[in-house]
Amino acid sequence: MNIPINRIIENLDRLFTRKDFEAAESHLKYWLSEAEKENDLRGKLTVLNEQIGFYRKLGKETEGLEAIESALELAEKIGLASTVSFGTTLINAATGYKAFGKAEKALPLYEKAREIYESNLKDNDTRLGGLYNNMALTVSELGNFREAETLFKKALEVMKKAHHGELEEAITYCNLADLVAAEKGTVDGEKEISDYLEKALALFDAEGLARDGYYAFVCEKCAPTFGYYGWFFAEREISRRAEEIYEGS
Repeated sequence: MNIPINRIIENLDRLFTRKDFEAAESHLKYWLSEAEKENDLRGKLTVLNEQIGFYRKLGKETEGLEAIESALELAEKIGLASTVSFGTTLINAATGYKAFGKAEKALPLYEKAREIYESNLKDNDTRLGGLYNNMALTVSELGNFREAETLFKKALEVMKKAHHGELEEAITYCNLADLVAAEKGTVDGEKEISDYLEKALALFDAEGLARDGYYAFVCEKCAPTFGYYGWFFAEREISRRAEEIYEGS
């Protein structure tokens, strides 16, 4: 018998929106145990992928690395090589490694995932844009600014074609501002940084965007970037929007 993946993720999203992280962790542990009892290997892999993201966001390195190793081992065991599902697991693992200060271990996983995604996904698939974005962050951390810029711009190309890809575009423009600052400094790169931030901010008011939990998450993610470069009004405004969404959930 398979565990109810859709219901599990819906409940997890609800707990995240409420910022009830203790309950979210218990929720994931419970369903990991249930998947093991039922020998539902694909369900177990899905829960492990969710755990990687959860522990990454909370900065729990030991638990996060354990989830990464378990997920990669299980994906190989199931025989998912060259599938989009395996690519997603590789990206989750790589993003976890990067967050825990292991960019060198992350990059080969991103490169393998890129081969899989580019062979299997359309050029307007947000998953492909997300790969380019996350891979660029790792490449930038390793000091290859030109390759990082290329990847960020490839991410923008994908998101501009995607239905309601504006929030991902905003994230990418914030990342490009940080890239300029890392390479040129905030003084020499001031104009470029301002251009990217202006484009990012405008996207939060894109027509038709749902003001949901993901919108709030992106507001929270981008707000510190605006504040770091002195865009304090923008920081306060999108932080306020996130708070309103969380309070109304």
